Amino acid sequence: MPTLQQPLIVVTDLDGSLLDHHSYRWDAAEEWLELLQQHNIPLVICSSKTVAEILPLQKKLGIDDAPFIAENGALVQLDPTERMRIPADSIAYAALCQTLSVLQSKYRFTGFHDFTDRDVSAMTGLSEADAALSRQRDASEVLVWRDSEEAFEAFRAELAALNLTLTQGGRFWHVMPAGSGKGEALRWLLHQLEGEPRITVGLGDGPNDGPMLDTVDYAVVIKGYSKTPVSLQRQDLSHIYHTTHYGPEGWCEGLDYFLT
Repeated sequence: MPTLQQPLIVVTDLDGSLLDHHSYRWDAAEEWLELLQQHNIPLVICSSKTVAEILPLQKKLGIDDAPFIAENGALVQLDPTERMRIPADSIAYAALCQTLSVLQSKYRFTGFHDFTDRDVSAMTGLSEADAALSRQRDASEVLVWRDSEEAFEAFRAELAALNLTLTQGGRFWHVMPAGSGKGEALRWLLHQLEGEPRITVGLGDGPNDGPMLDTVDYAVVIKGYSKTPVSLQRQDLSHIYHTTHYGPEGWCEGLDYFLT
């Protein structure tokens, strides 16, 4: 088991993990957040949230300049001056929305681009101001699917032909560039970080967290609300822990298990 005295990086999902699924609060995790700061352990956010959402949250958490992964791995910010799409040649948000608007003539779905801030607030429990931040997207789109399961598979195949892919989060489906995702983004980010090798501990609760949890050295699968379970490919079961608690309580439970 790793210890706080070793060189570590903690990689965390937000909604349903560090943040409560319903209230978006992280009070229960404050003691562990302070411990990580005391031991100079980087906290890397790896979330479906947008850059516009993550930046103010980082300030509140006291990790302003830390690198982070946004939009499920479609974007990585190394520092305040360097932001990368993953993969680098992926299309911008406006072009992605244009592509999806063509597909809306064949399939019934609605994207965040089509919603108002009030709509998103009603669906998520976010304030309208925070909902507005969630709609400031750069590289991926959030969908509410309103069609059949059969149509969904046809939709997925059409996206693949357009070099796009679907990822399921805790609440919504996300359309992303092929070759992106939390695992790919984390591997790219870790490759960029210089210095001595660090042991990675990852925490997440949704199906979209699987690739990230397969990439880290130690994986905490936080009990979540998604009907689709988190599926991991790794076989080192002693490096995987499934929590009995949800949200930030489960987040602390996972760190307690591996680091104390």
